[in-house]
Amino acid sequence: MDWDGAYKNRQTPWDKGAPSPGLVDLLEASPMRGRVFVPGCGLGHDVRAIARQPRVEVVGVDISPTALARARRFKRRGREMFLNGDIYNLPREFRGAFDWVWEHTCFCAIPVQRRKEYVAAVRSVLKRGGEIAAIFFLDPGLADPDAGPPFGVTKRQLNSLFLKSGAFEIVHEWDPERAYPGREGRELMRVMRAV
Repeated sequence: MDWDGAYKNRQTPWDKGAPSPGLVDLLEASPMRGRVFVPGCGLGHDVRAIARQPRVEVVGVDISPTALARARRFKRRGREMFLNGDIYNLPREFRGAFDWVWEHTCFCAIPVQRRKEYVAAVRSVLKRGGEIAAIFFLDPGLADPDAGPPFGVTKRQLNSLFLKSGAFEIVHEWDPERAYPGREGRELMRVMRAV
């Protein structure tokens, strides 16, 4: 998919103009601290929500220069930065450099056959004992799931990818109390620890 073209043409139905309600609730209950990596950050709504917390530095990465240019126009909320990059080819200095990864809409947007690479990429940026907090889109509700993103996932597939690899263990899992309109009951939130 031409992600930059989608942002240039403002064909971005995934961008809701505000941080994920599930993230907002998570941060109220359990703030993140340290360095946070946000893959596929788009316009950076989630990045800015995380950056509002004390003692946190957030790095949002996206493949679209257009999305990042727009993200940088918003008022800064704390210690956030935006970098153009590909999650499969991250800078060497990212290895083991983060305490948290926040995942929201990047995983469901990548081709299904590259999911193992995604797991390896997010594990590579985390310190040992670091955590990934995520909202996984279980049911995008597409008539033709092979037509393109978003690609749904089952709990069994998540366990196979993240847990059976030996890279992560589940800390907590729940259904978000709030979601963007139309996504109610179709998402799963999970926190996993890098082992």
